[in-house]
Amino acid sequence: MRILINYFLLIATTIYHRIATWIEDKKSPPGELIDIGGYNLHLHIMGNSRPTVILDHSLGGIEGYLLIEEIAKIARVCIYDRAGYGWSDSSPFPRTSKEIVKELDTLLNNAEIEPPYILVGDSFGSFNMRLYAHQFPEKVVGMVLTDGLHEVGILNMPLSLKLLKIFFASGFLMSTLGSFLGIVRLFRTIGAFEFIKPELNQFSTSSLNSIKRSFCRTKHWITMIEEILNLDVSARQVSKANQFGDLPIVSIKADSFFKPSIFTFPLPLKAANQLREKMHAELLKLSTDCVQLQAPKSDHFVWVDSPEIILSSIELILNKVGYNNQ
Repeated sequence: MRILINYFLLIATTIYHRIATWIEDKKSPPGELIDIGGYNLHLHIMGNSRPTVILDHSLGGIEGYLLIEEIAKIARVCIYDRAGYGWSDSSPFPRTSKEIVKELDTLLNNAEIEPPYILVGDSFGSFNMRLYAHQFPEKVVGMVLTDGLHEVGILNMPLSLKLLKIFFASGFLMSTLGSFLGIVRLFRTIGAFEFIKPELNQFSTSSLNSIKRSFCRTKHWITMIEEILNLDVSARQVSKANQFGDLPIVSIKADSFFKPSIFTFPLPLKAANQLREKMHAELLKLSTDCVQLQAPKSDHFVWVDSPEIILSSIELILNKVGYNNQ
């Protein structure tokens, strides 16, 4: 009898998910869809002042929506959903930094978003922004790396963290099934996102809905799996992007990878934080004008825990390059 009840509950959540998805898809995205060669990427632009701030998100995150309105007060800002996330189509190409940078430049060219750019990369997005700045140095006037990664750490993980990466990938696989069956959407409906991360309550409903919408889609989790399984490939690709002369760079360092809680106590937090220390030491070597800002109240999710530091970092770059308030 219990098996039968569970079966009908899964049918109910799946049907509910299909109906909710159909209703969501009737609404226009906040930005526009740009064809980059047979598939579309979603680009959302706000603000007018130069230069243009280009945001690239963490692995699986589209957290830029949380701050787009605030950033737009000081500069024009472009949020794009990497292929497979948000309103963007999935890509037929490998989810590596090399392919992501190629897609981003095609997107900016096709959308006629002229440089100069300030690149802002969060976590895995820092790989992509570094590689972009390496390939197109004439377009970039500064970078902000939010608790960024470095290939020295990613390619030399201790066994405990390699196992953690596999654990995350398996969790993404389970979430792929959960999103297909509508379980992730059910969690969204009952407020599970805010329960796990109460700091989300400080942001507007519309910005949160843009993020939650993506997490309810199967393609989101499939893309996360592809990106994490290709993380070593991306690390090797970005290893050549480590000399930026005197390019202004702000590297934001969170207090820890995860805050200790009932959700994180089984994780090898000590090993993760030791690896972060090594990576942040390497990030400071990227440029002769690289400064580190501390985010003492934040874990790896700086965009949620300490959004004011993101804004301060962008303003710092604007002041350095002489574009502030222009």
